[in-house]
Amino acid sequence: MFKSEFISARMMMLSLSLATSVALAGQALAFDINAGVTKESGPFDLFKFGFRAYKNGQKEEAVEAYRYAAEKGHTGSRWALANMYADGDGVTQDDFEAFKIYSEIAQQGVEPGSEDTGFFINALLALANYYKTGIANSPVKIDLNQARQLYFQVASTFGVPEAQFQLAQMMLAGEGGAANVQQAKKWLNQARKSGHPGAMAVFGNILFQEGQSVRGLAFMTAALDKCKPKDCAWMQDLQEQAFSIANEDDRRVAVSMAHQLDVAGAE
Repeated sequence: MFKSEFISARMMMLSLSLATSVALAGQALAFDINAGVTKESGPFDLFKFGFRAYKNGQKEEAVEAYRYAAEKGHTGSRWALANMYADGDGVTQDDFEAFKIYSEIAQQGVEPGSEDTGFFINALLALANYYKTGIANSPVKIDLNQARQLYFQVASTFGVPEAQFQLAQMMLAGEGGAANVQQAKKWLNQARKSGHPGAMAVFGNILFQEGQSVRGLAFMTAALDKCKPKDCAWMQDLQEQAFSIANEDDRRVAVSMAHQLDVAGAE
């Protein structure tokens, strides 16, 4: 679930970054895919060329442009190249190569308010995911403590709902540190207020298990209206298990409450 949500946000971020960079460029001319861009061109021109080439299905050209731009220190190009290695998109799939590039982005840090902040955040999330699962046939082994620390950094410093959700899941399972249900509930509550369906479902399940049957079932039911089809199965399992246990009155009130819930601000 994490990977699907994480990947789905990539092209959106790249598009936004390009739009922002173009706006900051002032008098820069509109990009022409046939323009004479070479390895000696500036990093932003190479990035623009790579982005447009990718959108036009010219992935080999995109990879080449991103590589040259990355060598010139362009963070967005590094990030795009790492994604292509992680997904096997236009290159041979290589998680360890992706890991190394994400690590470079993370190590360079980011200045407050920088346009590279989004790339930095996503690099940290990618690294956390790799540490959580490890990379086969590479030096990157499962390190749950490191994964939990990275999720905490992104959750607390940047308030990213996916990081809050992943951190809470690790706290509930006692992965990478002691189990802490109350802290997990705090992070889940923050994430679900930002509209994270998975956080809403797990938060609701905890409430249900604690005896708040109506409220918990309402959150689990509302989550099913927010989740993407490919990510809904486990949430539906939670909801159906609770629904089968609840009495008829609780079910009816919970369904009514679910339709009224405002994910962004419901208490």
